[in-house]
Amino acid sequence: MTLLHDYQAGTSYGRRKMPQRDPHWRRAVEPYKSYAASGARVAALARPERLPASDLWQAIRGRRSRREFAPDPLGQETLFLLLWAAQGISEQGPWPLRTAPSAGALYPVETYICAARVSGLAPGVYHWELPDERLALAAARPDAAEAACAACLGQEMVARAPVTFIWSAVWGRSAQKYGDRALRYAYLDAGHLAENLHLAATGLGLGACMVGAFLDDEMNALVGVDGQDEAVIYAACVGRPAP
Repeated sequence: MTLLHDYQAGTSYGRRKMPQRDPHWRRAVEPYKSYAASGARVAALARPERLPASDLWQAIRGRRSRREFAPDPLGQETLFLLLWAAQGISEQGPWPLRTAPSAGALYPVETYICAARVSGLAPGVYHWELPDERLALAAARPDAAEAACAACLGQEMVARAPVTFIWSAVWGRSAQKYGDRALRYAYLDAGHLAENLHLAATGLGLGACMVGAFLDDEMNALVGVDGQDEAVIYAACVGRPAP
């Protein structure tokens, strides 16, 4: 048996067997993370007046992994649309609902970006602040793209992209309800919002490529998380396709 098999068996549901929740996770975890609350500089991105018209079926058909990007910067409205498609608020209320589904509506995934070339935005690592839908500067880094590339095992597409999305999981948000099975759900959640991003990029005439291969410690350090209670689980680079 491998670790994979052990985990699958240990977190499986059965009529006479349900995984037991570890007391470690029986504590409330804040539903939102905020750098702005600690004084980080906030960037309120320019928002489009309305959502662009796009054919979903053509976007599904045209979706491909793109690894060559033009040097053009990304506009703020375009970046906002990408962030909103992946993890925006789509329905207000006591518990705001988002554009991608999440097990138990617990939303363990946090979104960061390494911005290299975004109009009017200084290069650096930013955190997507919800429910306000704005960016907060986590770290000012002129070398954000190069650092992300190095952490992603030297995949050059990351260095060439104007923006790289990095998703982390705050395990406790889901584990407080689902225990160790939360690991399954967090990765599923990341897949849901990553596909939203990919289809939105395609609909906007952009290219995107998902990234699962990276050095965990370096990616965690890049966005400033501890790798224990919160850890990077997925990434994606986005930009205008090279001719």
